Amino acid sequence: MKPSDTAFERVSAPDDMLWPGDRRIAVVFNIAYEMWTPDATSGVGPMGNVLAGNVFDPNAESYGNYNATAGAQRLLGIAERNGIAASVLTSGMVAEHKPDHVKQMVDAGHEVIAHAYAQNLISPTLTAEQDARSIRETTDLIEKATGSRPKGWISPRVTSGSDTHRRLVNEGYLWHGDMLDDDLPYLQRYPEGDIVAVPMSIDFNDLPHAMRFGRTPLQFVDLFFQALDEIADQPAETLILDVFAHGHCYGRPAAAWAIDKIMKHCAAQDHLWITTRTAIAEHFRANLCV
Repeated sequence: MKPSDTAFERVSAPDDMLWPGDRRIAVVFNIAYEMWTPDATSGVGPMGNVLAGNVFDPNAESYGNYNATAGAQRLLGIAERNGIAASVLTSGMVAEHKPDHVKQMVDAGHEVIAHAYAQNLISPTLTAEQDARSIRETTDLIEKATGSRPKGWISPRVTSGSDTHRRLVNEGYLWHGDMLDDDLPYLQRYPEGDIVAVPMSIDFNDLPHAMRFGRTPLQFVDLFFQALDEIADQPAETLILDVFAHGHCYGRPAAAWAIDKIMKHCAAQDHLWITTRTAIAEHFRANLCV
């Protein structure tokens, strides 16, 4: 049985919609700034196999902790050196334990996206009350740290639970990114109100690239550059390309250079709209005649 969140009126983007400056390709640099609750660990680790049988794995815990202690800061520094405003998926725990740094991100021009209270709180595994609490606490903690409520939400694993989108509407969110089913934003119209779905593209995500497929940072760069070249040879389409980097994966020195290289290349391409998800959602709403 499908969750009730699928029961909405869908309003698609106009067929002729372009990005600002009549551009066709929007590029979003997503940085995952994540923490886990003390009883949980990252679902992946450098050994390749998290301990079975619900045994707490200190190796996986330490691997994930690198995100907030060093990796996310490195990736943010790379973005700032390239003059790029990143979309930063931010756990509520990060805003709770590192509020000054979250405020600094906003002051530097980055977008802070609510990313649940902790990375291990995956909505379909939670009760309705737990999901609502994660949304409410994360929203409040980010607002307390930054002085403003977040406009966008992306769930851990990009996976909403039943009625998560309705809860986001009730909390005043403009958009969420928990969809993979389109190249362009679309409106989800619920009885409670509207929310924009800004789908994620999944081709350039460091975690599956490195941990699942065993590819190198150079391959990550080459695949992205090749995609840009080949897309240019195809019939013109308006679309979004996401580059996704986690602080505990490509936030490490041996791989972070790959994100730097891609950012430098994109910053030099006038035909690309380097942007944030909130800017995409706002542009979509401004061009939607409903």
